[in-house]
Amino acid sequence: MRRLPAWTTSPRTMLLVPVALAALDAALVARNSSPWQLALSALAAAALLLRRRFPVTVLLLTLPGAFITEIWLAPLTAVYSVATAYTSVRITAVCASAFALVEFFHWPLGEDIFVLSRDNALYAIQSIMLAAGPAALGMLARTRRELAERLAELTEGRQRESRLLAERVLAGERARLAREMHDVVSHQVSLISIQAGALQVSTGDPTAKETARTIRELSVRTLEELRQMVGVLRAASVRRDEPLAPQPRLADLPRLIEGSGLAVTAELAPEDRPWPEAVERAAYRTVQEALTNITKHAPGAPVRVSLASRGARLLVEVRNGPPPHPSGPVPAPLPGGGHGLVGLRERAQLLGGTLSATATPDGGFTVRAELPAAGE
Repeated sequence: MRRLPAWTTSPRTMLLVPVALAALDAALVARNSSPWQLALSALAAAALLLRRRFPVTVLLLTLPGAFITEIWLAPLTAVYSVATAYTSVRITAVCASAFALVEFFHWPLGEDIFVLSRDNALYAIQSIMLAAGPAALGMLARTRRELAERLAELTEGRQRESRLLAERVLAGERARLAREMHDVVSHQVSLISIQAGALQVSTGDPTAKETARTIRELSVRTLEELRQMVGVLRAASVRRDEPLAPQPRLADLPRLIEGSGLAVTAELAPEDRPWPEAVERAAYRTVQEALTNITKHAPGAPVRVSLASRGARLLVEVRNGPPPHPSGPVPAPLPGGGHGLVGLRERAQLLGGTLSATATPDGGFTVRAELPAAGE
């Protein structure tokens, strides 16, 4: 279905077209009339320019021309404008009745105008219908406009209610997660930090003291990050256009490796080029997860972390050797959900890269990621 040109439905066109038609009607009806009759017809057509601001006044200005020269289009348009402008049916009925009376008792008055006859009855019905038609159309247009406005308000209200309900549910979930993280994780990490501090003070073994210091620093750092996360979860609203905290980049890898407490050999010298932020963040998370897994499953094993560039791709490799044989009792294995490497693989695939995690023949493990520079 073809749409009408925009100019045909513009407000200026909708205002001027009835005026032009009423002027044409006045010119055809009053072309052989006296100048003052022609002036009344022209006044009726020109008054339609103000029909939206003063509909009743415009109707009164069109009635003399309708009474003298029997013009139709100007008073019909004026009655329609009154019906669309006022919600009161009484005002519309009075204005339409005025036009019907003027149309019936037009100038010059006939000698048999008050005679009860079939012709006069038919002419009265014609005058009433001529006035009732535009009044009914105007009331219908006004009702339709009001219904459309009401429907838009209801739609907006439902959307606002749905948005508020979603925000309320989200706030409840954030509060629940914040309580769980604070009550469980924060408590356990605090105990780890306290025990590590006590071990650091009480032990005389330099190696054990250094290990306890590292554990305590990692616990304190974890608590700080946990408090930030709990604060975000408890926030009532979060601006989407601002980052919550600086995201880790490749420049933060030396600090991560130093705080891991592992014997790491690092080769962090990829080609000097501006890697996308998402690629740098994925590389950092890959190294972080690999070091965490080594700490859990192969503590004390030698580790090698390397970054290299191959064309437009960043290569990240974390390799660890076999863990040393324990001389004392074997500690209980740390729990793991098994989701870390899965998440890293999904992150790499979203960037258009790959990630592999394989065991080495000597009993070690290798995590290798290949991330494209265009992964932003």
